[in-house]
Amino acid sequence: MIEARLAQLGLELPEAAAPVAAYIPAVEANGLLHLSGQLPFQDGALMTGRLGEDRDLAYGEEAARRCALMILAQVKRALGTLDRVERIVKLGVFVNSATSFTDQPKVANGASNLMESVFGEAGKHARSAVGVPSLPLGAVVEIDAIIAIGGAD
Repeated sequence: MIEARLAQLGLELPEAAAPVAAYIPAVEANGLLHLSGQLPFQDGALMTGRLGEDRDLAYGEEAARRCALMILAQVKRALGTLDRVERIVKLGVFVNSATSFTDQPKVANGASNLMESVFGEAGKHARSAVGVPSLPLGAVVEIDAIIAIGGAD
């Protein structure tokens, strides 16, 4: 059902990225799936830079959208299907930004809007959007997630 919705929206999931350090991408506990921070990839390349310095708001929004797609790819890898998702509970959005850049919430909308488009009401979530001075590998955005899941069909 969710796979059909993705196709309807013209969205393709990327291949779930391998961890870049000593962690696992997803941990299921007590009906929640906790996703490690995911980075944005466009055409196989990591989206890098700092908003308000060498990248603009539109680039950041697209990066957040691509992080959300990577989150969904990790969910599918962990659960075998996206149909077990009951609700997107929370997104934590970290934005590599100059000290003068204050549009982190607008950047995060790139991910939030995608989740709502895919899951409808169940895609609406709590969220943090925080500016940071750097991110792993020079990424422009990193997003982690908490997702409520149901039993296997």
